Amino acid sequence: MAPASLRIMRPLNCAMLGLAVLIGEFVSRPPMIPPFQTIFGFLTAFFICAYSMIVNDVYDVEVDRVNQPTRPIPSGKISVAGATRLSILLLVVGMTFSVLSLSPLAVAIAAGYAFLSWLYNYWAKKSGLPGNLIVASSLAIPFVYGGVVSGGSIFSSLLLAMAFTSFFCGVGREVVKGIADVEGDAKRGIGSIARTRGARGAAAAGAVFFILAVLTSWLPLFLRLANVIYILGVWIPDAVFILLAVSILRNSSPENSHRVKSRALIGMLAGLIVFIGGGL
Repeated sequence: MAPASLRIMRPLNCAMLGLAVLIGEFVSRPPMIPPFQTIFGFLTAFFICAYSMIVNDVYDVEVDRVNQPTRPIPSGKISVAGATRLSILLLVVGMTFSVLSLSPLAVAIAAGYAFLSWLYNYWAKKSGLPGNLIVASSLAIPFVYGGVVSGGSIFSSLLLAMAFTSFFCGVGREVVKGIADVEGDAKRGIGSIARTRGARGAAAAGAVFFILAVLTSWLPLFLRLANVIYILGVWIPDAVFILLAVSILRNSSPENSHRVKSRALIGMLAGLIVFIGGGL
């Protein structure tokens, strides 16, 4: 089993965030991508994500003692103080790699992402929709960061479509997820839409965000800047999210919300593949 200090970082999640930065670099179509900038971009995302994972566990320690007792902190394999020190170290390392990119805007984005990670755990997690928006922003920011750190265009239709589509998919998924989590959220005092507006209200809101994701994915088509791969492929993830929107509207039960939440990941993966193809 991996050491507690590694487990609490959730390295696979961090690597996925780093991959999103690399994809953002590719899709932004820079004149060229200096190798060191590519490495620095990946490592910035990796270490700041690791920081955010630990911060989450530090703030959730009392809940995890009941729901996730085998996690590093509640199991006693690492102390709260030790985890806090590790998170600060990882944040410093991540911000250092951002500074090495020599882009003030990249540094500002990295610092903003780190702040949002802390804000989410400190306050926004219990606020409902604001917390959903912050979680969803973590899906969009890496793509934009990749465009900035590589010197590409962050205003390219493909990059913006990728960022906004990922954002709206993420919000929709978080809102729908709240239907399945309503009992646990009640114990933690989380004001999710499902708790404040009911399952039907959360289903309607989730469906709206899924449809917004579909509409933003059409941005390159409206601007006539999509290649053949994108034109032919975008209908696959769009069909997935339209079906998910219809499904959650028809059946807003916790069981179906769990299915929709899981299948949304399939649609997001399909969309990511399409965006990469669109950048060729």
